[in-house]
Amino acid sequence: MPTILDRYLLRQLLPTLLLCLGTVLIALLLERLLRLFDILAENSHALPAVFKLVLNLVPYYLGLALPAAFFVALFVVVSKLGDENELDAYLAGGQSIARLTRPFLAVSIVLAVLSAWVFGWLQPYSRYDYRAVMYSALNAGWDARLQPGTFASAGSGYMLTADEVDKTGRGLRHVFIRREVAGREELTTGETGALTPSEDGSRLTLSLVGGDHYRDRPGAGLLAVHFATLDSNTAFTPDAPPFRARGGNERELSFPELLGGGLPDPATPLTPAKIAGELYGRIARTLSLPLLPLLAIPLGMSAKRGKRTASLIVAAVLMLLFHHGLQLGESLAESGKVNALAGVWTPWLLFAALCGYIYSQSLSRPGDNPVTRVVSAIEDFVGAIVSRLRPRKRASS
Repeated sequence: MPTILDRYLLRQLLPTLLLCLGTVLIALLLERLLRLFDILAENSHALPAVFKLVLNLVPYYLGLALPAAFFVALFVVVSKLGDENELDAYLAGGQSIARLTRPFLAVSIVLAVLSAWVFGWLQPYSRYDYRAVMYSALNAGWDARLQPGTFASAGSGYMLTADEVDKTGRGLRHVFIRREVAGREELTTGETGALTPSEDGSRLTLSLVGGDHYRDRPGAGLLAVHFATLDSNTAFTPDAPPFRARGGNERELSFPELLGGGLPDPATPLTPAKIAGELYGRIARTLSLPLLPLLAIPLGMSAKRGKRTASLIVAAVLMLLFHHGLQLGESLAESGKVNALAGVWTPWLLFAALCGYIYSQSLSRPGDNPVTRVVSAIEDFVGAIVSRLRPRKRASS
């Protein structure tokens, strides 16, 4: 059963973990949100899909944010215990670093189970839904409503804009239209205009009053026509074909489907190497969470010795190397260049061995570990170089 000390440590960890997780998740989502607006800005009718796209991105970024937030939360809590001398009192009372690690390790196991659910079930379905919503947004037909000062595609090569638009979105003023037909360019302007879709929505009538029409005629010069009224009737862009069925990509498969070798009738058959690489990659990422306390606790204890910034930088580099090492191993495994077991589990074993070594070295001397020793050696080396390069003061005669 959890002791008073365990409950105290958990009360310190959980609020910090939630705060770090929310901060990292929001930062990642905001970055992607800006990219989504850039992609969908050309199709104003597709902008309502942004909320669905962001919602489907949450599981993906949750898988990325969870290890980072957990490590930072552990580091902050252990550093705080050291700053307030609670860690010294804890060790002086006869408790060990291993005993301190136990509640944090229990949390990491719970987070690993959560991560397995995210990687194994939530992410595959949300990834497919994201691609389906994006496909529908980019291929949706125009609703025959215009926003002032924006270009809209009306199908059949038509692009049109208007300086002023009434509340309905179909009464226009100062209209400009560009159309490409068989490599030729046509430009049309109008003082006023009106958009009128047919009842079945298959065709669109554009009525212009008081304008000019220009057509490029290769070999015959430019044709310019002034008109009092002009009615243009054209078809909308036809509806896009339905999005493919789920299972055309290994990242869209759940854990049971990966274990079963894929879906029975996938749109695109997947090779066993791709399925194995994806499966082992997800398992390795899930099992990396219990390793993080072995790295965060020693580095957090070294923060009291003035190595806080350096420790965080080293930890960030190690976690990035591990992440990219897994990606490289998955890519090599999925391409068939290396065995999936070797390609994916080699980075995990190296990271696990490094975390275990750093943790074991800190058990006998809390706050001292290979990372702090390397950082101190680098600082001494840089300090020696600076002192040699610094001009010496001449002795006064």
